[in-house]
Amino acid sequence: MSESKKRFETKVLAEIAVFAALSAALYALRPYSLPYGGSITLGSMVPVMWLALRRGLYVGLVAGAIFGLAALPIDVMLLPYSPITNPVQVVLEYPIAFGILGLAGLFHKKSATLAVVGVGISIFIKFLLHFIAGIVFWAYTVPEGWNPIAYSAVYNGSFLLPEFIISGILMFILVKTRTLEYAL
Repeated sequence: MSESKKRFETKVLAEIAVFAALSAALYALRPYSLPYGGSITLGSMVPVMWLALRRGLYVGLVAGAIFGLAALPIDVMLLPYSPITNPVQVVLEYPIAFGILGLAGLFHKKSATLAVVGVGISIFIKFLLHFIAGIVFWAYTVPEGWNPIAYSAVYNGSFLLPEFIISGILMFILVKTRTLEYAL
């Protein structure tokens, strides 16, 4: 393997670590948080999706999964109730659901409008995973009189819709100002 190839791999690995850590730091800053998980943050998903748009799908998926693994202990520390119901739920809602943010990489180096579409697809699939988890693993938290399906949709939509709006606006600005091209 050539020296330039090794440096490239090291540079990408470093970017994955830095952007996953930046996402985790932003994830801890939450003006609004629900008791069983889910919060509106200061754009915590943007660094991972920005990296996915910059480096592609695979890099985005890996960075997102690492972000999810970092988000779990943050939730354990900050939430009033444990975000853990069983191991399957943890895997689904943390490394997989956060890893899905890397799907923004499907629109690798495309237009600002397509970047927002990538944000939308990523967050919508993340919503679906949390929605399913809400029905399967969190049914015991559904208030009396609520349908578990409706409750899961409202609960997860109450933070993921604002997260989409925040992330979409920030991503549009980042792509429009050509920050994806910086230091490539």
